[in-house]
Amino acid sequence: MEELEKNRYWIWLSLINGLGAIKKKKLLELYKTPENIYELNKEELLEIPGIGEKLADKILSQEIRAIVPKHIEYMQKNNIDIINIDVENYPHQLKNIYDAPISLYIKGNKEILNNKSLAIVGCRQASEYGKKAAKYFAYNLAKNNFNIVSGLAKGVDSYAHVGSLCVENKQNCGRTIAVVGNGLDTIYPSENSKLAEQIIKSGGAIISEYPLGTKPDKMNFPARNRIISGISNGVIVVEAKEKSGTLITVDFALEQGRDVFVVPGNINSANSVGTNDLIKQGAKLVTTYKDII
Repeated sequence: MEELEKNRYWIWLSLINGLGAIKKKKLLELYKTPENIYELNKEELLEIPGIGEKLADKILSQEIRAIVPKHIEYMQKNNIDIINIDVENYPHQLKNIYDAPISLYIKGNKEILNNKSLAIVGCRQASEYGKKAAKYFAYNLAKNNFNIVSGLAKGVDSYAHVGSLCVENKQNCGRTIAVVGNGLDTIYPSENSKLAEQIIKSGGAIISEYPLGTKPDKMNFPARNRIISGISNGVIVVEAKEKSGTLITVDFALEQGRDVFVVPGNINSANSVGTNDLIKQGAKLVTTYKDII
């Protein structure tokens, strides 16, 4: 509880709706700590560029301030921690992206966040081929000491996490990190609750920039995708339709200077239109994990 108490102002800052990562970073550049932001009055807030009346009222909201102790209590009971952008175990690669989250909620192993990592992303409606490919790459890359990063969604994400869990539990072997688009008091989809438990038990982690109580709204997932690519050294795409959310992760990866690897697909499958187009555009085609290593 004592450690979480030290982070109470970071928890408070994460609860302010409408204050995005970039505005939070600018506020921290100006005022150095969230506690200093907490102490500002309305007049001072309205002098800050980009802070209007509504946002100032949210920052000063007594209702938000009053629920922080409940969040701390829940986090303590459920082994949820929060790390901020200024601490050593915050992912170094993620810290360097333009819109890095200023804090991350985490359940599981904080020590792995700066290990070398590869993201595996793809279709929710994965084919048998896609499922096997996700498991194959995850298993073999985890054996070669890479964290496997994905989004805990149905389909390719789930099989990527499962593939990495098949690795013998040896010292220094890769772990899996699930980046989610909701608060860590919820597992979404609920059918992946057991998988989430296995991720934690195997020395992996589940992370989110969203505070407790945040529902898995559609608009959270594109923002979540920048963290999946941002925390990783590269992104492997296994099955993506022509207009797929997976391609948003690819766009983020390219913006962030990450390598993009693509598993080719059946030309007659709708699940392969996006992946095969990426290969035409110059992404690296991979057919074995050795192509990546």
